[in-house]
Amino acid sequence: MTLNIALVAGARPNFMKIAPICEVLKNKSDIEYKVVHTGQHYDENMSKVFFDQLGIPKPDVNLNVGSESHAVQTAKIMMGFEKFLVENKQDIVVVVGDVNSTLACSLVATKLHIPVAHVEAGLRSFNWNMPEEVNRVLTDRISDYLFTSCEDANENLIKEGFSQDKIYFVGNVMIDTLMKFKAFSDKSDVLDVLGLKTKDYAVLTMHRPSNVDSFENLSKLIDALKVVQDKIPIIYPVHPRTKKRILDFGFSETLDEMKNFKIVEPLGYVDFLHLMDNARFVVTDSGGIQEETTILKIPCLTIRNETERPVTITKGTNVMVGTDKQKIIQEASNILNNNQKTGKTPVKWDGKAASRIVEILLKEKNI
Repeated sequence: MTLNIALVAGARPNFMKIAPICEVLKNKSDIEYKVVHTGQHYDENMSKVFFDQLGIPKPDVNLNVGSESHAVQTAKIMMGFEKFLVENKQDIVVVVGDVNSTLACSLVATKLHIPVAHVEAGLRSFNWNMPEEVNRVLTDRISDYLFTSCEDANENLIKEGFSQDKIYFVGNVMIDTLMKFKAFSDKSDVLDVLGLKTKDYAVLTMHRPSNVDSFENLSKLIDALKVVQDKIPIIYPVHPRTKKRILDFGFSETLDEMKNFKIVEPLGYVDFLHLMDNARFVVTDSGGIQEETTILKIPCLTIRNETERPVTITKGTNVMVGTDKQKIIQEASNILNNNQKTGKTPVKWDGKAASRIVEILLKEKNI
């Protein structure tokens, strides 16, 4: 008996999560799998480079949905994915993370009575203004297999009334990818290209709508970064949506005047991992980077008011600073004065999450 699996990815964070699953699946003779790229992220720097660097097979189908409003994008994904599933019989649909592709494909599979496995289930920010929170909660509700990355995710699901029979604590697939490519990333020349010295710069990532679509919040963050960059150079691989907002809100001139603030194009996974691993600290609104900095033991300042990954705070190197100018400046100063969190490695963040996921699916399907 052969198990047919559809593995869905749509946006940059998804690619790092499906890569280790693909790696395990390709060595299983009793599994046939197809990679479905929804095209939610379509820019070459946000998509193709990750497939190339991470060794993800060329997608069996690309839905090419592009950038749209949440409703339009979700609808286009559902229409394209339904056509794919009707034409290609699948036993399980595996979705990862919390982007629109995650929810859209889960809905389609559920209505076609195909079991759904959600990788990274149970994460909660408890902020319903975040579209990702809506996506992750609804995806969990209709999934048949809930693969969790941390113990607090298990607790969230149990509190919400999920049966423990559906919950599988497997660890973090993002960390599988990091551990595999860490040594390879050490050979990157990105520091030389950008003219940087190890531990003599900070890295910024910023893309969430709550930060970049709000003139007030983006203004406060830039004010804080203006002070911090006087103390240490800041490198910002700019996200396309943020680049547009900077122009729309008229912040370009301010940023040009910040001589230690360097904007660069988005980087591939290997170069960005090397950049992050050698930074003094990272400022971010990304969930995945909160996890990666915890493993790398790099101090992380999260410019959000809540996180769906609290384990990075309780056990890791993460500090929540929101958009509070003084708090950002103070925490950055603490790090520069060698007064930072060191952190510990969370349970099961050991590079084996993808293997656990595949073994569970095979066992549950009696293969």
